[in-house]
Amino acid sequence: MKKIYILLCFIIVLGNIFFIINKHDTISHNTSIKMNKNFIVLGAGRHLAPGEKDAYYCSKILGVWEPLITRDENGYPAPCLAQSWQMLDEGKVWIFYLRKDVVFHDGSKFNADTVIKNFDRMKKGIKRSIFYGLDINTFYPSLISYEKIDDYTVKLTFKETNLNQLYKMMDFGSAMFSPKCFSQDGNFNDIVIGTGPYKIVQNNLNKDVRLERFEQYYADKAKIKEILIRNIPNVDSRYSALKSGEICGVLDINAIPPFLATEIVKDNRYEVSTNKSTMIRFLALNGKKFPFNDVRMRQAVSLAIDRNNLVKALYLNYAVPTTNILNYTSPYYKKFTVDYNLDKAKNLAKEVLKDERYEVTYLINGQEPLQKGEAELISYWLSEIGLDVKIQSLEYATMAYLAKKGEFHIARFQQGLANGDPYGIFYSFMMPKGGRNVSECLGYENQEVSELLNKVKHINDEVERRNIYNRIQEISVIEQPVIPLYNDMNIVAYDKHLKNYRALVYGVDLSKIEWVE
Repeated sequence: MKKIYILLCFIIVLGNIFFIINKHDTISHNTSIKMNKNFIVLGAGRHLAPGEKDAYYCSKILGVWEPLITRDENGYPAPCLAQSWQMLDEGKVWIFYLRKDVVFHDGSKFNADTVIKNFDRMKKGIKRSIFYGLDINTFYPSLISYEKIDDYTVKLTFKETNLNQLYKMMDFGSAMFSPKCFSQDGNFNDIVIGTGPYKIVQNNLNKDVRLERFEQYYADKAKIKEILIRNIPNVDSRYSALKSGEICGVLDINAIPPFLATEIVKDNRYEVSTNKSTMIRFLALNGKKFPFNDVRMRQAVSLAIDRNNLVKALYLNYAVPTTNILNYTSPYYKKFTVDYNLDKAKNLAKEVLKDERYEVTYLINGQEPLQKGEAELISYWLSEIGLDVKIQSLEYATMAYLAKKGEFHIARFQQGLANGDPYGIFYSFMMPKGGRNVSECLGYENQEVSELLNKVKHINDEVERRNIYNRIQEISVIEQPVIPLYNDMNIVAYDKHLKNYRALVYGVDLSKIEWVE
């Protein structure tokens, strides 16, 4: 039986490869764009600068805006626009010392005044984004005041102990923009003005965004003078554009699927780079409906899914199986054994379903090329424990809408790690009022988890904090409020004429890329 579904995996993968390769063969190579050391064209699966109504205007990977605090390669807080900091009163007071040699793209100075105005903007209310929402209460919980001490020193005061504040501020949690690009409602009034190594000079919504090197950047200047990043949503078209020379690299999440990454390296003109990703893929089970309102059924689903073979056969090991809802890039991540036990799964399911079979609706995002094959395999496994699965392939917005209304049993979702703070992830999925718990009708509640999350906010001993987070992870693995499948890998592919095109945890560092003849 195992051989049957492994064979099915390979059939799905090979079918995708042959379809795309054959499609590529019909495309003319006369469409290539001349690229050189001063200008390159890249491709992404979504538009990376959604514009004025997005909380950040553009993705961090464009190198246009920078945060006060970023992350190092191990996921720990690292200096960026704040070069150092000081914690006082057990985390109720934080003082940040800013860089003094930074200017925005419009030539204005970055200083304490601009930081204060960025906080003023955040206080105007929640701002939506295709990346991560901007909510001052999420990134700065119990914040009482923010004030300028001098031109390059800012003080934050909190009502409660906030020892993990640096993790909350990493990257999207402390993005800084020139106040000149803010409108009265807190949106942007024009192209975003940041401090990064690149500035946006043209943004054609849903088509492309053009970047130009910022010559007054305070650190090492970007190697390439101009970069055009095209929005190419269809993976077939992205692959074909890369092979035909229309673009010389792909980036962002889902830049290139595993089966095409394996294929493209057979061509000696191209290379692939991988790294861990902040994205985790999981199944949301409607905990407000039978049968998933019973923990035994959630456990049965988890045990029935052979994650190792799923990742090996369908994702060609470009992913890491997991049962832990916390992403593996978090410094607090704990590794657990990934169990597959069909006999135990059958027994648990029988306790819930008795001797009956039950039909369930399984929602997937039809725009992701491998989700249908993945759903078919998982449906096959779930049929073994008495679930007859009906797959519905939808646009993502429709899928999210139906999930929020509770009109589903299983839905395939994903979660990125906006910063290094595990509290936000656990709260969202495991607290009764958590955002994902509510929006995906998980119906999850555990008194011990609630008490631990309320307790950890006030603990300043790092060992004790880690022990609490370990315990919450243990509970999540046992009770499976959602069914984690695997942690993504960031996969990028590029023309070998590019140097330093290295996959990071999130995107690539555009400023380090060089064109070599």
